[in-house]
Amino acid sequence: MFDFVKSTSLALGLLVSATFAHAEELRIGTASLGGAFYPMGQSISNLVNKYAGGDISMVPVVTGGSVQNPRLVDSGEVEIAITNNNLAVLAINGKGPYKSGAIDMSAVAALHPSVLHMIVLDGSDIKTIEDIKGKRVAVGPAGGGTLGFMNFLLPLHGMSMDDITPSFLSYSDGFSQLNDGNVDAAFALSGYPAGAVMQAAAGNKLRFISFSDGMLDKALEKNGAFKAVDIPAEVYDTAEPGTVIGVNNMLVAPNSLPADTVEKIVASVFDNLEEFQAENANAKQIDPANSLNLAIPLHEGAARYFKK
Repeated sequence: MFDFVKSTSLALGLLVSATFAHAEELRIGTASLGGAFYPMGQSISNLVNKYAGGDISMVPVVTGGSVQNPRLVDSGEVEIAITNNNLAVLAINGKGPYKSGAIDMSAVAALHPSVLHMIVLDGSDIKTIEDIKGKRVAVGPAGGGTLGFMNFLLPLHGMSMDDITPSFLSYSDGFSQLNDGNVDAAFALSGYPAGAVMQAAAGNKLRFISFSDGMLDKALEKNGAFKAVDIPAEVYDTAEPGTVIGVNNMLVAPNSLPADTVEKIVASVFDNLEEFQAENANAKQIDPANSLNLAIPLHEGAARYFKK
């Protein structure tokens, strides 16, 4: 994956090098194609390239997603990245997926929430999470946030990954496989509307997998970083709205990234929030005030902006 990140970064970096020949180029770690992180990273990059004054430029990089991104920040593969609140806390404390060592990073800004899309074709016999036992399930790429949610939810339902046949696919590929009947269900941790789900909905009638009575409350009680989110039926043209589990996202950066650079990034985005929201549907769910109430401390450069 790291080789892929490097090659993708290099290829995309060449595209902007002519325009930003003297700019410091930053790479923002996103996720696989078809989710919300990559277009979010594109929009943030566009704003930085337009408004940072030519001192810095930014390019989005395809990665494994929210679990991998703090590791890429730590290794220097990317200079800034998107992850979720729960993983950010684990990363700076060296717990969970980051037991190999705490990561010296901090928060840059609050972003949109991600929700766990749990989707089947409308005629499926899968109604609740328990029904995926023995089924073929697209669970997102290895290292992505979807898999982390699966490993959290399945034990609550008396299952493990061994009880399903998982396919570790990008969101686009996973939902394409759902449409083609090659998997029975597709899961994706993403903001909504998610491009991969929208594409699937254009070809087939979809339905949300539901939580059994009391199971969503049980999940929320077990992890206070998660929350219930209602997705209106019109988002994906489903017969019924979906009640799903979600988590808030944030931008993170290493503490070694200069405060002046981080402040320019934040100002480029949040001084132009209306333009950001016009370009990116998920950005409409961003509340700048939430950047003062994140699960890990703000980077010095972000604190300068949000606390002024």
